[in-house]
Amino acid sequence: MPPADTYWEDLRALALSSGLHSVAVTSADPLQRAREQIENRLERNLVNGMQFTFRNPVRSTTPTMSVEGAKSIIVAARSYDVRDAPDDDALGKYPARVARYVWHDHNAALKKSLEIVKKRLKADGHRAVVFADDNSVVDREVAWRSGLGWFGKNANILLPGVGSYFVLGCIVTTVELPVGAPLDDGCGPCVRCLSSCPTDAIVSPGVIDSHRCLSWLLQKPGVFPREYRVALADRIYGCDECQSTCPPTQRSSVTGEVPVAITSRHRRHIDVVWMLSAADKELLDACDPWYIHERNPLWLRRNALIILGNIGDPDDADVRRALEAMLRSNEPVLRAHAVWACARLGLTHLLSGFDTDPDDMVRAEFAHLPTCRDDL
Repeated sequence: MPPADTYWEDLRALALSSGLHSVAVTSADPLQRAREQIENRLERNLVNGMQFTFRNPVRSTTPTMSVEGAKSIIVAARSYDVRDAPDDDALGKYPARVARYVWHDHNAALKKSLEIVKKRLKADGHRAVVFADDNSVVDREVAWRSGLGWFGKNANILLPGVGSYFVLGCIVTTVELPVGAPLDDGCGPCVRCLSSCPTDAIVSPGVIDSHRCLSWLLQKPGVFPREYRVALADRIYGCDECQSTCPPTQRSSVTGEVPVAITSRHRRHIDVVWMLSAADKELLDACDPWYIHERNPLWLRRNALIILGNIGDPDDADVRRALEAMLRSNEPVLRAHAVWACARLGLTHLLSGFDTDPDDMVRAEFAHLPTCRDDL
């Protein structure tokens, strides 16, 4: 076995040659600071039903529970800033924005690169397990503790000189490697991300209230909060605002590569009228690899209805047909959000009888109709 420093340099070179942009190491000791922060968010009721690493804080902050005998964690970042990629072939009349990190399946490409490093570790006799987009490890905390980057005020990890347009993943392994140290805060007095959030979800530096975060509200099942529907604008998946206004991210971001080996799909937008009429399988296939609660297209259509209310043309026959179909839906959630969208578009004449809808949710929407959009 070569010296730890030499072995790490070999692994690092392999990682960078496999398509990763930056790698670092920390110990597999418990992530005590992250556990305390998770518990604090839960106590303050900031989680709003979010699971992921909140589901089991002890497990997600104790790497040895995932890999017995673990001594080190290799953490890696892969850029998803594909700025020069062509736009979608067919935007449609009512395109909704997709967050940058899912224009392509960058997590799949990240895992593929990490698997290359894992195979080397296992060939050398070490246990190693890859975790990416996984609730078993708080990867942002690992990235911070390793010195890969610092926590920005928007709670994202910023890499020195290149910002936050990165997906993160790690390898928990039984080999002992030289560890890095946390970096100094690189944000300084800048608070642009706080003021840019459409719903003021960043309640203090590094602290997100998930009751307001559009990225989470788009994924959470149930009724989309009325107070944030207008702020949603044309976003269908994720929200990039706190990153798109971040000076280091915009000034120096590393351009990533399109993971052609993973998928040829490129989706920056998706037409919301099409989403309301597409077959379930067709819609789910088009929106892969998004997180969709229980893989139920109901939530995609709910979101599409809000966006249609925000950007649709009430004089367009396609818009009216889509709304009329949703008003007849057997799903109360869709009828409720279609009621809202109709009122936003000034199509209240379509809502006759909804004050007596058999579902409480739909009647509540009818009782709280929004005003018509200012531009109509």
